[in-house]
Amino acid sequence: MGDYENFKSQIFQLTRIDLSCYKERQMKRRIDALIGKSGASTYNEYVEMLKKDAQRMAEFVTYLTINVSEFYRNPEQWKNLENEILPYLFERFGNDLKIWSAACSTGDEPYTLVMLLAKFIPLNRIKIIATDLDKQVLEKAQIGLYDEKSLKGLPKEFQQKYFTKIGSRSYQIHEDVKKCVEFRQHNLLKDPYITQCDLIVCRNVMIYFTEEAKRDIYHKFNESLKKDGMLFVGSTEQIISPGNYNFSSYRSFFYRKE
Repeated sequence: MGDYENFKSQIFQLTRIDLSCYKERQMKRRIDALIGKSGASTYNEYVEMLKKDAQRMAEFVTYLTINVSEFYRNPEQWKNLENEILPYLFERFGNDLKIWSAACSTGDEPYTLVMLLAKFIPLNRIKIIATDLDKQVLEKAQIGLYDEKSLKGLPKEFQQKYFTKIGSRSYQIHEDVKKCVEFRQHNLLKDPYITQCDLIVCRNVMIYFTEEAKRDIYHKFNESLKKDGMLFVGSTEQIISPGNYNFSSYRSFFYRKE
């Protein structure tokens, strides 16, 4: 294949994605498989293909950003958010919460947040900022069309209230929910972070980063939160020694800024 270190450097120049921040064995295996399918025999040859073909470049970025998402993933954690965390945040910060859904993928998570918040406040008072590195998944999120597998864990009350069935297996999320979410492209590894957040949700993406990258991101998340604000992480992403990042463990998978 050739020099992987040089390949990482070339990809950074082309995309501003720093592959050194991802776990190497896992990422290199994914990339080598993709290059094999493309017909290229070396890293340099593949880079030249990317430079000449915008669609291939978009597909490459989508392939790198692992988009596995579903509504209401790990239901018990969303119940904790509804029953304990949101009431705490409303009491501490009032009803106009500033919420950032980071690495939001196809929008399942920010839309779930909207539906939960709507149990407490009117939809026209809800605003979520949702970001992801991948333009293609952001476009899918803005369309808001999902297959039935994505909705399998979502409470029936939400399915019935906020979705319209399209055809035999697809569901369209309602426009009044979509209006509550502002989607933006954002790279957690290099772009400036959103500030003065009351709640940051970043789930099931940190597992792909190196320990060094994780430390940097947790520090930045802490700086992005108001004092007493909350970080909500994925079910395999509990923070070891949260005090190192000026967090305390509030509930499992929820961390409060000290």
